[in-house]
Amino acid sequence: MMIISTGPRRLLIAVVSAVAALVPFSSTHAEMSAWAENEGGRMRLVALAPDAGGKIRAALQIEPKPGWITYWKEPGNSGIPPQLTIAPESGVSLDAIAYPVPKHFFKGAIEDIAYDAPVTLPLSLTAAGKGPVTIDAAAFIGICKDICIPFQASFELKLGPAIQSHPEEEAILQAADASLPKPPSEDFDVTAHAMSPDRKTLSLDLVLPGEGKTAPDIIVTGPSGYAFTKQIGGKRDGRTFKVDISIGKLPKDYDIAGKHWSVLVIDGERAMETTLAFQ
Repeated sequence: MMIISTGPRRLLIAVVSAVAALVPFSSTHAEMSAWAENEGGRMRLVALAPDAGGKIRAALQIEPKPGWITYWKEPGNSGIPPQLTIAPESGVSLDAIAYPVPKHFFKGAIEDIAYDAPVTLPLSLTAAGKGPVTIDAAAFIGICKDICIPFQASFELKLGPAIQSHPEEEAILQAADASLPKPPSEDFDVTAHAMSPDRKTLSLDLVLPGEGKTAPDIIVTGPSGYAFTKQIGGKRDGRTFKVDISIGKLPKDYDIAGKHWSVLVIDGERAMETTLAFQ
């Protein structure tokens, strides 16, 4: 299935949570903000003080209520991917957001790539300068059940000295890192890939970590806003798997030459994410 994460899907309620107004959630020298809450769940910001190079380990914790979901980086038919904005005047920049392994959810023709349980998104930040650090951030996510509610909150986090121990925050960040898909390895990798001349199918050869009989879950992400998951003719032979992924309509005049796509493969309890380069 080709998924384009734009356009209407469910009834979209253009409501911003009352607690997610312009008032930031903060406390003096805090490493965790207060929780921002709305009808479908809650979220907060967690961070540690910068290291000697100004790098900050942080995370956005999201806890959907039972029966609700929140979205992966490419959310599905038309969900809302997580967004985090750091105020430039704070002197802190956002380098990257990492995403734990998501799930597939199907409801009729609707496919969501999302989380239905608490999830923590690791954040890589950089602080300019050597003085005190205040993270001034705005988070925007989608949280959905029968309706989708845009959930926005502002967080102001003043970081204490790096010499202090913060075991709770460190445990949260370590658990978030452990939930991420792993890089390719000798026993779990994409060994070959090729796009068809008409750009309708992407052929993948994989080595898988177990001797299973079922097809792994595969999510290919191409241009921003596009994810491809429909498998055609997959054949598993022990630890090897060959399959074509259906590639639907790409952006007009899209030139794949020189581009890099990502692929996430989930096989049982293990998940691997890697990059596909196209010549």
